[in-house]
Amino acid sequence: MKGKVDALLGIVFGDEGKGKVVDYFTPRYDVVARFAGGPNAGHTIIFDGKKFVLRAIPSGIFDESKLNVIGNGCVIAPDLFMAEAQELETAGYALTERLHISRRAHLILPTHRVLDRAYEAAKGKAKVGTTGKGIGPTYSDKAARIGLRVGDIFENFAAKYEALKARHLQILSDLHFTDFDISEEEREWMAGVEYMKKFPLTDTETELNELLAQGKNILAEGAQGSLLDIDHGTYPFVSSSSTTSGGVCTGLGVPPSSIGRVYGVFKAYSTRVGSGPFPVELFDETGDRIREIGHEYGAVTGRNRRCGWIDLVALKYAIMINGVTDLVMMKSDVLDTFDTIRVCVAYEKDGIRTDTMPYDTEGWTAVCEDRSGWREPLGAVREENQFPPAFKAYVDYLERELSTPISIVSVGPDREATIIRPSAGL
Repeated sequence: MKGKVDALLGIVFGDEGKGKVVDYFTPRYDVVARFAGGPNAGHTIIFDGKKFVLRAIPSGIFDESKLNVIGNGCVIAPDLFMAEAQELETAGYALTERLHISRRAHLILPTHRVLDRAYEAAKGKAKVGTTGKGIGPTYSDKAARIGLRVGDIFENFAAKYEALKARHLQILSDLHFTDFDISEEEREWMAGVEYMKKFPLTDTETELNELLAQGKNILAEGAQGSLLDIDHGTYPFVSSSSTTSGGVCTGLGVPPSSIGRVYGVFKAYSTRVGSGPFPVELFDETGDRIREIGHEYGAVTGRNRRCGWIDLVALKYAIMINGVTDLVMMKSDVLDTFDTIRVCVAYEKDGIRTDTMPYDTEGWTAVCEDRSGWREPLGAVREENQFPPAFKAYVDYLERELSTPISIVSVGPDREATIIRPSAGL
């Protein structure tokens, strides 16, 4: 029997805690594969009193019996990859044979990062709020068919690198953005290129399909969230890759027929980093309180995350476009102390009300309903039968509204604070 690819995705604006869930699920799979994004994604994993933040390396790397793959849909900064991998090696994890990298993945050059800053500066008040990691310019070069790929490092690489760098420098000159020095950064980048050569740089699409034919199962790890998808997100305030379930096929080279379950990860409330419309955003002390209790600061950038109540309009849309089969609710414990939990059930603008995602969410306000809070700590809960009645009612309510089972509930940052509900059949 052929194996399956299950996808685990953030389905709102990212930062949902996907890394923890991937880490928890890894023992059930033979392979964990990243299919999109780059070092702008920070996946935080906490276990045995230790904290790790992964940016490019899949979150299954802590299980030393599993293969991890960085797929062709990803973009890689060799210097940042080297720093991340060496940190894991220092912590005692052997990576070389367990981490395979697609030769078709594109490389983030130092000048891509400068371009990122230059483009943001040129936008003025219309800034997208990028992480400045060069993600957008790298995907732009990919689409323009001028980018450098991992496989290029073995043949005439210096000439290819200098040609693309010269193109970038000309653009930066045209933008009058010339006050920078990348010489030290470039040396580290080149050292990262040499470091990458010790890993298996392979045709991962062939490798993954061969594993599927052998009956092996793959967990596809998403980056960012569905509302940051280049096609289906809140454009132009989006990432530059395909973050939805469709991106699993293009970003790993696996056929749609191989996709099994699609896990949609969301928080019990909402957050967003960077610019862009966010109808449920709270600008009061409630929003500040959620941020502080939930430690809502970017794992990569450290930026404050904008906070708000849960958004059913956004969730229904994301469930639809991803074909979500199972929901995973994270950070439920953050709301332990609230008497009332608010839920956004619709948007309103100029007297018009909708419960479906508009083409442009700018200017829409949230229409909310109140639910009773549970006012009991969830941190020690390990089974569904220990749920406080009001919390169980909240979970049941969300399942009804979203017409999708909430199969997993997280009540804390540690691996053990993860509850798989008996009804999930997992």
